[in-house]
This record gives sequence, structure tokens and C-alpha cells, in this order.
Amino acid sequence: MTQNANLAALSAAGVSVWLDDLSRERLQTGNLQQLIDTRSVVGVTTNPSIFQAALSKGDAYDAQVKELAQRGADVDATIRTVTTDDVRNACDVLAKVSEATDGVDGRVSIEVDPRLAHDTDKTILQAVELWKIVDRPNLLIKIPATLAGLPAITAAIAEGISVNVTLIFSVERHKAVMDAYLTGLEKAKEAGHDLSRIHSVASFFVSRVDTEIDKRLEAIGSEAALELRGLAGVANARLAYAAYEEVFVSGGRFAALAAHGARVQRPLWASTGVKNPDYADTMYVTELVAPHTVNTMPEKTLEAVADHAVITGDTITGTGEAAQQVFDNLAAVGIDLPDVFRLLEDEGVEKFEKSWQELLEATAQQLESQK
Repeated sequence: MTQNANLAALSAAGVSVWLDDLSRERLQTGNLQQLIDTRSVVGVTTNPSIFQAALSKGDAYDAQVKELAQRGADVDATIRTVTTDDVRNACDVLAKVSEATDGVDGRVSIEVDPRLAHDTDKTILQAVELWKIVDRPNLLIKIPATLAGLPAITAAIAEGISVNVTLIFSVERHKAVMDAYLTGLEKAKEAGHDLSRIHSVASFFVSRVDTEIDKRLEAIGSEAALELRGLAGVANARLAYAAYEEVFVSGGRFAALAAHGARVQRPLWASTGVKNPDYADTMYVTELVAPHTVNTMPEKTLEAVADHAVITGDTITGTGEAAQQVFDNLAAVGIDLPDVFRLLEDEGVEKFEKSWQELLEATAQQLESQK
């Protein structure tokens, strides 16, 4: 099979293409393998919303849910079994990619229960549990970048567990996430872990930043404010990449760990589906091209890139000053950026909690119907 030229060009520019979706149907029909073969997909991310959507459609899970009901499994055990089975199978589909890239790609992410986002100890316990249940070296455990999540990231990395840090909205929090990762690597080294086997990505959310800031700019309504619409998300991500370079390209702390085999924590652009129809539907891909990054896309965005994206090479390196100017201008017109980022983190946790609750309720109904 032939790879799509646009997505192949994106990969050649140093961006790993990951699919932001997973379902049993995708696995059973061979669709995931097809995307690997024709769309340069080298990884998969999941979240509570994705699993809620997958389990609510069709009948792919009915037989397993019936079997679990007959065994007396409760709702939490059923969801854990169903989701970890899907993730394990996806890890197996991507095993060759993992081997070919020395574990950098071929990764599949599964998230800790979002209800634990503000509980450090329980997050750590579930991270360890999920790592053991899935039992695949190309797994990533998703831990939110909440204040309670930061020490959990360090603890998981220290145990040799590979982590996808999710729900990062601000550069300030991204810096704290990188620090948590380095501290975890230092502890892992002390414990005798092979640092080369520990991988991590920092999932920096993009489109939600524009959605919230654009709403505030329109409320302000001045010409200066309206001219800034659609600029914040990309600028924020570009500043995050500059911060990544400071730590992992120029930083002495990481260099000392790299001498023992440590890997960089790659920036991952998440929430890359464009919400505003006035904007180009590939802007969060074409404007965020740089080496050692990941772009995790919903299938709609993946196909838009395949169809009409223009990949021109690195569009991030050297843009830090211009990106900072965007943020200076946003502050000048009255945007309270710390408030934006607090709100987005709170909403992100709430959205995943809501999806998880819907998943619990739907699964409870399925279990009850099998009795």
C-alpha cells in the first residue's frame, strides 16, 4: 500500500502522526492497520470521551459485556476489562512500528480514571495497575497535568512507567510537567531502571485555547481585539516548543540524564480538530510542524490533511518572538490569560468526568440487561 503524500511529508518533517480515536470496530475491521499502511499513523491516543463514544455505538462489545455480566463483574471492572483489552490489542497492532522506531512511536495511550484528577495517591496506584493489566512495552499511561497530577507523573516515571501527560494548556504548566518528568527520570536512574525504555509525551491542547480566547475577544469587540482571533492556539503551542528546546536541547539537567540513555519528552499537539469553520481545517497541523513532535488527530482532521494540507516543512522553529508578541497583544487588549488557562483545565477535567459518568451509566444498563 502507498502512503498518502501529505501525511508522508508531515512525517518526514519530524512529526509523528497519531490517531486520536480507538474502537473495537476499528481493530476488528483492520481499519487501524489500514491507517498505518496508508496514512502514516504511528500511534493512538484514547480518552474517556473516545471510549464512551465507542461503547455506545453498535454491538461490538455486547458479547464481552454479556460474558462479564454472567461472571458477576461490576461496572468499574467491566469498563477496565473492555478498555484495556482494546488498548492491548492496539499495542499489538502497533508493535512493529514500536520495534522499528526503537519505542519512540507505536504507542497507545490509556487514561487514568478522570475522577482521580485531583488525587495524587490514587492516580499513582491506578497508573501502576493499568501498566500491569495492559502489559505491553509500547503503552503510555495518560495522567492529567493538574497540580495533583504532577507528583503522580514523577512517581510513575520513577517506577519505569511511560507516561502521556494530558490536559496541558499553559506554557507555565508545561514547564512544571517537564520538571516532573526530569525528576522522575532522576529517581528512576537511582532505582536502577533502564532510562532508554522510559518514554513520555506532553500533550498540549490547542483548539480549545482559541475557542475560549476568541469568545473573550469578541466580547471585548474592539478592532485590536478582533484582529487577534485565531492566533492564540498556535502561538501558545509555539511557545511550548520553545520551552521544550530550552529544557531538552539546551538544558544541562537533561544532558546529564541523556548520557544514561534518557529520552526527550516530546511535545504532542492535542485537540487539533478545528472548531471554527472560518479557519482552515488543517491549521493546527500545518502551523505546528517541527522535529520531535507528535500531532494526534481525530480522523476528520487526518483525512483533511491527507486531502488538501500543504506541508512546507518546519513552521515552529524561530517563531518564539512572534508568538510572545501575540500573547503580549492579548494581555494588552484585556485578556486574562491565567484565568483562561485555569478555566480550560477545570473544563477539561469536567468534560472527561462527564464522559466517564455516561460510560458508567451506559455500561450499568448493559450489565443489567444481561441478567
